[in-house]
Amino acid sequence: MTGSILLIDDDPEILGVLGRFFERAGWVVLRAADPSEAAALYESEQPDLVLLDVGLPGISGLQLLDVLLARDADATVIMLTGNTDVATAVEAMRLGAENFLPKPVELRHLEAAVERAMEKVELRRRYRFFAERQAEPAATASLGTSPAMRELARTVERLAASDATVLLLGETGAGKGWVAHLIHSLSARAAAPFVEINCAGLSATFLDSEIFGHEKGAFTDAREQKRGLFEVADTGTFFLDEIGDLAAELQPKLLKVLESQKFRRLGGTREIKVDVRLIAATNRDLEAAVRESSFREDLYYRLAVLPVRLPPLRERGRQEISDMALRILADLRRRSGRGPATIAQEALDLFTRYGWPGNIRELHNVLERVILLEPDAAEVRAAHLPLEIRGAAGSSATDIADLTLAELERRHIARVLARQSGNRTRTARVLGISRTTLYEKLRSFGLDRRTAGRDGADS
Repeated sequence: MTGSILLIDDDPEILGVLGRFFERAGWVVLRAADPSEAAALYESEQPDLVLLDVGLPGISGLQLLDVLLARDADATVIMLTGNTDVATAVEAMRLGAENFLPKPVELRHLEAAVERAMEKVELRRRYRFFAERQAEPAATASLGTSPAMRELARTVERLAASDATVLLLGETGAGKGWVAHLIHSLSARAAAPFVEINCAGLSATFLDSEIFGHEKGAFTDAREQKRGLFEVADTGTFFLDEIGDLAAELQPKLLKVLESQKFRRLGGTREIKVDVRLIAATNRDLEAAVRESSFREDLYYRLAVLPVRLPPLRERGRQEISDMALRILADLRRRSGRGPATIAQEALDLFTRYGWPGNIRELHNVLERVILLEPDAAEVRAAHLPLEIRGAAGSSATDIADLTLAELERRHIARVLARQSGNRTRTARVLGISRTTLYEKLRSFGLDRRTAGRDGADS
């Protein structure tokens, strides 16, 4: 567990030794050689922990301890002294010091004392955070009002109160990233970093460097040391999206972090310890991936401590879809300062009948396109919507028999194309046809103009 630490000592050699020790361990280190400088630094930077020498010029370390605690009752201070006088130690503890260590201090003893002190700091933070939250309205209300989403909201609240690893499951665009953010924002780690990366389509070497960092010279372009995202996320939350695409050679390394909270940078030999809560997400069937030996079984069970499945948008009910569309429109209009203020009932009816293969992301994109193309419209009307959504008016089970085979084929291709975000290579693969055949069908159905320019995204 790391954080920020203020070192107060009038001996520059001690400041140098301790500063380098804590910086190598990942701490943000502040240094002060006299009491006035130390008090000003504490006031401006609010460090997590203070290492304070008893023997200082001007006023004693005990007097400065009294000043710091008078300004901040939660200040966490470890005293250091070359004088092993018992009375001084007793006085320091009476004033409120967390610990009292003799100099020269053994670094392993100091490290243990700092770890214990930081555990208490974290407990105090969590207590204060949850005490402040009790009077707040439930932030999870934004998830929705359908029975499935109310149950998800209760699950999110329970997860936020723990530090357990969470695995979010669901289709692409179903809102897994939003739920990960929500869990973090409701947790005691809310003030700490929320760091995320999407594993899809990234090489093993690049991901290794991004997630775990690298040492200078670890590979050809490694011209300097780089901290990985696990270090950046220390004391906070790390969100690994599309974990099912994580390279096989990185899976054992991630497993070790989950089990020990320790890892080595790429090309490094020193183990780095972090305090990170992991949230992972995937649209893949990880159990099937385990059976196919493309995903480690031990890592899957370590990730799936608390699996949470997000229902696709089409399963959330008419009212839920309408409410979400109106919320997204209001947010987009607030950001752009223009666009329709509401959605006509005819358009809402189409929204609730459409299958939304791209889920919330597709709904967001549809409304964003309306705002861009119809900035002066008073409301979102059916005529503003893409062809595949307007076609949903005739796709119910009662009238599907009235459609021609060609119209059924056109609508199916349009939906698969939307689900694949316009990527025609993947669309052809899902439909089980060649790219050439798909191009011919897109042209014949008039769908090629809406997907022009996306052919290059074959990943």
